Amino acid sequence: MKRDILSDVLRALHLRGAVFYQVNLPEDWAIEAPPMHEVASLLFPDVEHVMEYHVMAEGGGWAMLGGQAPVRLGTGDVVILPHGDAHVLSSNPALRPTRIDPAWMLATRDAPKPVPIVFHGQAEFTWGVPAEGGRNRVICGFLSCDRTPFHPLLASLPRLLHLPGSAVRRDAQMIQAAVQAAEQDAPGAAALLERASETMFIDALLRYLDSLPERGSGWLAGLRDRRIGRALALIHQSPARPWSVDDLAQAAGLSRSVFCARFLDLTG
Repeated sequence: MKRDILSDVLRALHLRGAVFYQVNLPEDWAIEAPPMHEVASLLFPDVEHVMEYHVMAEGGGWAMLGGQAPVRLGTGDVVILPHGDAHVLSSNPALRPTRIDPAWMLATRDAPKPVPIVFHGQAEFTWGVPAEGGRNRVICGFLSCDRTPFHPLLASLPRLLHLPGSAVRRDAQMIQAAVQAAEQDAPGAAALLERASETMFIDALLRYLDSLPERGSGWLAGLRDRRIGRALALIHQSPARPWSVDDLAQAAGLSRSVFCARFLDLTG
């Protein structure tokens, strides 16, 4: 039941995926990605919210967010930044990163996707011409979605979702296959890239939901409850409707008092 409710919420979110960059890296490397609020309107002018993700296609490294411990990445690992935080990917957390210029991202927005980027050192890179032989390869993509009028799903997610390659091998392989199809100008490759990105995010969300403590609290805890989740799904389906407590209690199959107590206990 919880996954049916989650499907309703995700449909209202209107996810759309895109893979923009395939980055070939040497042995020592460090890249800082700007926060999405600086580049989202440049890359996606008509979108309300943008999340970034990375697939460690080959090699390994680290993902770092300010105020958090570095996360070790291995081949096949995926990291998702649900809130669009600035972050660093590197071969060594001690290296000083090269910051990607938002102006460059805007200048390459209309280039054929995915854009190949080759780092020849920590700061020097070229783009537009694929290269072989790098020690590490990262696929960088974006997921856009609707934030309004009411989407606490986004606020309920951590700043960084890390999925080990052993858990998401199928998702990583699907994205890599979609990238290869796009490089070969295969018919339908753009749609394949979008669907692969969306599937990966949904899989990550399900795994995160399953990892939450059984007696946790918060919006996702409410979503996981069969009766309260039904009420939350209705709110997402028709956010403009003036829902009353009585309406939601009836939909959840609970009395008004039991519904209120259970809703507050689970969601806070």
